[in-house]
Amino acid sequence: MPLVSMSEFLPQAKAGKYAVGQFNMNNLEFAQAITDAAIEENSPFIFGVSEGALKYMGMEYTVAIAKAAAEKSGLPIALHLDHGSNFDIAMKCIRAGFSSVMFDGSHHSFEDNIRLTKEVVKAAHAMGVSVEGELGTIGGVEDDLSVDEADASLAKPEEAIRFYEETGVDCLAIAVGTAHGMYKGEVKIHFDIIKEVVAAIPVPIVLHGGSGVPDEMIREAIQSGAGKINVNTENQVACTEAIRAVLAKDGQVFDPRKYLTPARNAMKAVVQEKIRLFGSSNKA
Repeated sequence: MPLVSMSEFLPQAKAGKYAVGQFNMNNLEFAQAITDAAIEENSPFIFGVSEGALKYMGMEYTVAIAKAAAEKSGLPIALHLDHGSNFDIAMKCIRAGFSSVMFDGSHHSFEDNIRLTKEVVKAAHAMGVSVEGELGTIGGVEDDLSVDEADASLAKPEEAIRFYEETGVDCLAIAVGTAHGMYKGEVKIHFDIIKEVVAAIPVPIVLHGGSGVPDEMIREAIQSGAGKINVNTENQVACTEAIRAVLAKDGQVFDPRKYLTPARNAMKAVVQEKIRLFGSSNKA
């Protein structure tokens, strides 16, 4: 099965009150773990690829791995640029074979964010590629993106509604209290903002910073209208902890397969747990 746009499955997620997971791909083992978990759960999913991960893996390898996963699994899989910083990187990804892109204009003024996102949407939709936009500032750290939690600004519902109406994005990430990375304090999600925005626009809300959020909050966010949830840090932690455990037990191990196999299995377990939590099992 070829890679697909997120619009192939996100509308069904919103209507069915479940969410599709975006699991970030950082290397082959991440891709294998995510795909194998989704196959067992018969779930659609999204490969998220940050600009940092793209630099690390290379464009050609990234697209080839995602296409191989889609062909092997037969599942609806979107290959999605995560936090694309400008029009040019979005277009490079689309030309290379990405089926979805995010343009993160949240660091621009509201008016400029709308204008720049519209440009990406116009070009991407002409190619059958879905687009995610972002409004408000999501705290935490991810690759080159760093925002102090104290400075993270919540999205204003009226602005989020206008943003959708003027840009026509396929899903919208809004700042509702989550943070990239793992939380250092109490998690506070503003479900009222999600509900107000979801009631006024036809596309789902995206919850960034899904790692470390208590399960009951994830469930409430989905019932409130979050149809896409991003997970990366929990997989990174599981991967690293598994590798450390192998090397701590036997410091003479040098075959990477000996520690990457347990790492891949640990990530697969995380992804399966998230898919079940999000409610997307058997929704492929």
